[in-house]
Amino acid sequence: MTYIVFVTILLLITLLGSYLVVENNRKKAIEAKKKLFNDRVAQTHTRLKIKLNELLEAKVIRPKYMQRFQAIVGNFFVVQAHTEENLQKLEAISSLLINTLSAELIKVYQNDDRQSFADRIQYFVAELPQQGILYNKSFYHDILPALITTLHTEENSQDTDINSDNDSFIVEDTKTPPAS
Repeated sequence: MTYIVFVTILLLITLLGSYLVVENNRKKAIEAKKKLFNDRVAQTHTRLKIKLNELLEAKVIRPKYMQRFQAIVGNFFVVQAHTEENLQKLEAISSLLINTLSAELIKVYQNDDRQSFADRIQYFVAELPQQGILYNKSFYHDILPALITTLHTEENSQDTDINSDNDSFIVEDTKTPPAS
């Protein structure tokens, strides 16, 4: 009988030890996942901040607009859950904004037209919500992508239209028979 009690106690101690090890590993995995998540959010913040500093150095953006732009990334999780899907949406919308700002900055350098880009940025910032609670799912899925498109210029599409008109004119000219 004492043998059964001893084996049972030993088995319970082993089970308790195993449970504690598994639970500790689970907590470490959750913490590592949270750290990775937070690192990705911080990286998104940093990428936007670097691009904004570049715009600030180019004197295209005013210093007072820096916080409003950073609020786009900073307020993403104010109303939304901390999920992988939402993080991917944040990274995608942030990349869209950064790529748009980069492309438009290149156009500014090529055309030396800082004022029109500064005006579009001013309009963009004016349309951003004033309160953090308004940075909700509908803002990020519907309003913000439309706002980002207001930063685009249409110069390249007009140049393409002119080139395609010229190409069709050249093609029409080549179809006419030579004069005899």
